[in-house]
Amino acid sequence: MSNISDPQRRSDEVSGEMRFPRRPYVVGVAGGSGSGKTTVARALAEALGPQSCTLIEQDCYYRDLSHLPFEERVLVNFDHPDSIELPLIVEHVDALCSGRAVDKPRYDFERHARDEVRDRIEPRPVVLLEGILVLVDAELRKRMDLKLFVDTAADLRVMRRIRRDIEQRGRSFDQIRRQYYATVRPMHLAFVEPSKEHADVIIPEGGHNRVALELILGRIREFIREWPKDGE
Repeated sequence: MSNISDPQRRSDEVSGEMRFPRRPYVVGVAGGSGSGKTTVARALAEALGPQSCTLIEQDCYYRDLSHLPFEERVLVNFDHPDSIELPLIVEHVDALCSGRAVDKPRYDFERHARDEVRDRIEPRPVVLLEGILVLVDAELRKRMDLKLFVDTAADLRVMRRIRRDIEQRGRSFDQIRRQYYATVRPMHLAFVEPSKEHADVIIPEGGHNRVALELILGRIREFIREWPKDGE
């Protein structure tokens, strides 16, 4: 895949340019909410190590809703692609592929707003993109060298989402139930499930599929072994 980044596209969130010997390897990890895609992405990132891999989570890029009253924020459809600032993800991927560091947003799921603090992400040989909608966007797909879809049964996904939203995002069961029927399920059927057709590899049962993870790691490590060392 050729380097399609545009060196003229810059923002105050992109800085720290360095020269890369070749274009990084970009991996997309998608799947329904609660599918285990985050487990897969983190397992890959941990196995590769911080000097070889950087992780970009789609959930960090929800649009900032701080300009809206809280009562209006909670009514937003957070499972629709429009709720994600996808152009900013594309810009950050382009920057990382050009050897430039980026400041990744943080998102507060209780306030439905971005935090003022950002996380500096340095360019690495491998860029992992993780999120339910990363295979939906054509511009993001163009930048991926490997596209993964984590495919898990709906009942398991629902139970995992309930646990996550209660324990990590301060939601009540009633809030989770209403959101699931109003947006999560219909948006999954409209956007997430159809994006599976773009995947190069479909992983059943997510992070529990050790065979699939080892095969994927083998392909990525092959790329890393070919990465020019300092002075080459």
